[in-house]
Amino acid sequence: MTVYPFLIHFGSFTVTGYGIMMMFAFLLAGWVYAREIERAGMDPVIAWDSVVFAVLGGLTGAKLYYAVLVGDTDALFSRGGLVWYGGFTGGAVAVFAYMWWKRLPYRRLLDLISPALAAGYMIGRVGCFLVNDDYGRPTGMPWGMKFPRGSPPTTGRALEQAFHVRVSAGTPPDEVLAVHPTQLYEVALAFVIFWYLWRLRKNRRAAGWLFGLYLVLTGAARIFVELFRAKDDRFFGPLTLAQVLSLTVAVLGGWLMLTYRAMETSPPATSR
Repeated sequence: MTVYPFLIHFGSFTVTGYGIMMMFAFLLAGWVYAREIERAGMDPVIAWDSVVFAVLGGLTGAKLYYAVLVGDTDALFSRGGLVWYGGFTGGAVAVFAYMWWKRLPYRRLLDLISPALAAGYMIGRVGCFLVNDDYGRPTGMPWGMKFPRGSPPTTGRALEQAFHVRVSAGTPPDEVLAVHPTQLYEVALAFVIFWYLWRLRKNRRAAGWLFGLYLVLTGAARIFVELFRAKDDRFFGPLTLAQVLSLTVAVLGGWLMLTYRAMETSPPATSR
């Protein structure tokens, strides 16, 4: 299957499928979060305020992370370079700052936002697919997809130069190769994570436990998908930078789950 970028042109201005999906990702996450906050008897305005802080912090964090990663400050002003872990970190810092400013019960709110984070990530990865970015290594599987106008195109030459991916001997350098659609792998995994967290959200657990589970699941999912990604950042032996960060996130999540599980039998306390 051959896939081309989804673009809408308005004169000299172009709207990408990635931009559209990112907008929907924040809106969907905000709607799910607002619904959960309202169910918990709190003001849903908290959710939409959090979305504003997440957008501002996320965009800033993503651009800073990318600029440091490529070692080029000009990347701060480029159109691309929205790296998820940078965005997640920047958004988390901004939302935590908002919660601290408003003196909100952050552990309880982190549980409420967990399904929303998975839902938003799922839609965001659809955007990556529509812009033909973040794909995987060449594959002979029947669901492999070709991105002749990807970032970069999935030609033998581009894959070798950009990601140091080995292609089969004798492959013409300009031949467009089928690759793993890892964007769609992440969409599927994010949906499963969302569904699982949604089912567990009403179970009685110590505040913060569900957010720890979200970190474990999303970290594990990213570690798995990275096995198929076309990457050039394997700075830690066979592990990519994203896998190292994902492992850190998963370990942090596991620590939170164990910590808050031990508190389940403790006397009730404020969840700040």
